Amino acid sequence: MSKRPATPNIVKRPPIVVVMGHIDHGKSTLLDTIRKSNVVEGEAGGITQHLSAYVATHTTKEDVKENITFLDTPGHEAFQKMRLRGADVADVAILVVSAEDGVKPQTLEALASIEAAHIPFLVAISKIDKPGADIPRTQASLIENGIYIEGMGGDIPWVAISARAGTGIDDLLDLVVLTADLADLKGDLNSSATGKIIEAKLDRKRGNTATLMIKDGTLRSGDFVVSGSAYSPVRIMEDFQGKPIKEAGLSQPVGIVGWTATPRVGDTFTVVSTKREAEEAIENVTLVSSADRRDVSDLPVVPILIKADVSGSIDAILHELDKFQSDRISVKIIGTAVGDVTASDVQNVSATKNALIVGFNVKVERPAKELAERLGVEIDTFNIIYELSDWLDTALKNRTPKREEKVSTGKAKILRHFSVQKNTHVLGGRLDSGVLKSGQTVRILRRDIEIGEGEIKNIQQAKSNVSQVSDGEFGIEINTRTDINAGDHVEAFDLVIT
Repeated sequence: MSKRPATPNIVKRPPIVVVMGHIDHGKSTLLDTIRKSNVVEGEAGGITQHLSAYVATHTTKEDVKENITFLDTPGHEAFQKMRLRGADVADVAILVVSAEDGVKPQTLEALASIEAAHIPFLVAISKIDKPGADIPRTQASLIENGIYIEGMGGDIPWVAISARAGTGIDDLLDLVVLTADLADLKGDLNSSATGKIIEAKLDRKRGNTATLMIKDGTLRSGDFVVSGSAYSPVRIMEDFQGKPIKEAGLSQPVGIVGWTATPRVGDTFTVVSTKREAEEAIENVTLVSSADRRDVSDLPVVPILIKADVSGSIDAILHELDKFQSDRISVKIIGTAVGDVTASDVQNVSATKNALIVGFNVKVERPAKELAERLGVEIDTFNIIYELSDWLDTALKNRTPKREEKVSTGKAKILRHFSVQKNTHVLGGRLDSGVLKSGQTVRILRRDIEIGEGEIKNIQQAKSNVSQVSDGEFGIEINTRTDINAGDHVEAFDLVIT
């Protein structure tokens, strides 16, 4: 591998753009239009089957060619996980809003994700060619929902488009370039590459593969990429079209084949020069992780997805959840969003054991109900906060693992040891407190230190077999491998499920 230049080479970095919005508002059509128009003809087909990201080249009004990287988010697992974790892959977002429908629940959910990622965004009012399109009404809908666009008292850029007809697409891409310029995105071409894992899988034919988004530096053939507890030599590197490449730069999505394990989607990656450095890096990660686990609870987790009418309701629900305390389970919020419960919500939580979907002042869409019944996902909705609080407390307790507890019922002192045969000891004793019952388990104590356990096989009192003894002296048979002597004590207990 060639030695990297020591002098930094800071240049403008192409923007990484994510397109978000309500279902059927035209996200996929917009992405397809950009891809077919701005990626070399004949190479666009099948791109999303290889990588869920691609690079388009746009020529601005000033006749300047600008590269733009798009994340193909429909069905994109990496971005879904990123949204739930609040991670940040994109630099700029396009919020698509249909001119027919205006702002819908998933529009607000998308907006919440954009705001959580702290990235600038612009609005694309789509489907302006449709008979039901009404741009002024859509603008009013945006303002009513706190999306203050330019010309309507705000500073959020917007453009009206028809992805199907191609109307407004160049203006939209001009806005993307302008928004990215205002963000002043920079990168050092001479530094080692860093970025995020946006996709990873185990390919039966090729082994562990991952898609990387380079946020800074340059990745070269011969480097070693490290992410978490996995690393890969950069021998097989492919661009977004699946073509082998030797070098990849700023904002480029690349596929790397040959990982020692499948890296986690959403994790960052770094680059080192040698295999030894890579092995030392993952060894350090393993040591740190092991140390961290000492302080991290290993309690069973109950994952909860919260859907509510407004953000304030979500805050109220989180406040109620904070009141729940248990030494046997841990509550984990896997997502919060404004809007009705959708089939996508159900699908997202279905693979997680014990997951709950909690809705407040929202509806459950019919496809979501049907899917939840098939997948066994529990959904509950409420309109009164205290009813939700009571239900949450019950639902969480129902998911709390049961635990066996030893409840002491009585204690006695051994006065004599008569005989032992096949681990059955015949003893004489005197009850100190409580009750001893036939069939109970006993702890055998010597000077208050437990030396073993046994089981009461039989109890006699006044030369008669009895089921239990509550006072005085008695004879007893205890089955145990522990040697019992006169002067020892036995403490009987019941196992209680709590």
